Amino acid sequence: MPTHMYTSKAAACIVFCGFFSGPQAIAGEASTPQDWIDRMGDAVQVTNYAGTVVRVRDGQVDTFKVVHTVTDGVIREKVVIQDGNGLEIIRNGNEVHCILPDRESVLVEEWNNQSTLFSTLPSSDIRFGSEYDVLIKDFERVAGRKSAKLAILPHDNYRYGYRIWLDTETGFPLQTQLIGDDNLPLEHVKFAEISIEQDIQSSALDSSYSTDNWKWYAEPRLTMKREVQSEWVANEVPSGFRVVSTQQKILPDVDDPLTHIVYGDGLVTVSVFISPVTDEKKPRRSSVGASNSYSTVIDDYRVTAVGQVPQVTVEQIAKSMRRSQ
Repeated sequence: MPTHMYTSKAAACIVFCGFFSGPQAIAGEASTPQDWIDRMGDAVQVTNYAGTVVRVRDGQVDTFKVVHTVTDGVIREKVVIQDGNGLEIIRNGNEVHCILPDRESVLVEEWNNQSTLFSTLPSSDIRFGSEYDVLIKDFERVAGRKSAKLAILPHDNYRYGYRIWLDTETGFPLQTQLIGDDNLPLEHVKFAEISIEQDIQSSALDSSYSTDNWKWYAEPRLTMKREVQSEWVANEVPSGFRVVSTQQKILPDVDDPLTHIVYGDGLVTVSVFISPVTDEKKPRRSSVGASNSYSTVIDDYRVTAVGQVPQVTVEQIAKSMRRSQ
């Protein structure tokens, strides 16, 4: 697979998984905004739930049926898209089956994210008071459950604002909104109905289809060197962003490895993919909902930055990447 095709698929995966994977945190009595953030982090890690999720993005409404369990740290999950071609995503640990019933085919992938649905949630190392302020705004009902409404306010235009509604009983996020410069939601994800911490039969996590005779496709496995020392650095990143991880990925039939550097500020991440140029050298911009990407060529390498941040952020990071001497 050419490196630019892998980069595009990786960027699309980051965009698709836009909401639902939470970081570790310490559970506790919620009285301050930080207490609520800590409770939420713990709840996302361990909560079993089933329900219906509605996502509004770019004026389009998508509905998902979700079943999610965690047993001994292993995530099992089933997500069924209620619109379009009836796509199902079945997850068991890090192995994910994307089931396409209209094509009678299954794509097998390996994901390392904590979950399929919530991804942009604050971690315990977010620096409130430096890049963001957080406030408890109100108490409302979402999906029939009492929730605390938190507002996360950015200090600059390099990141979005957030509103998060947390179940007062468990700390689980029932609704999230990504807020743009005009104080209006760019994306809105909400549980229309949910059952929390109820017994879920293992059969509820099985595919709705008999796929034994379908076509199965496996993504090429990558040889990864985690936390390698990269010669690539960003000379000018927005305040608060720092390197979270650096990997090199060896692709089949490709001599040069793909470099993947992740920058984060404790709430959002920006992925930077770097590989030798194999196509035209023109810069490229794209966006899906609140996710933006920018691609340019530096020293005969294609540099692509993608994340759920404003366009100015991915452009600044991508343009400032340099090979250290």
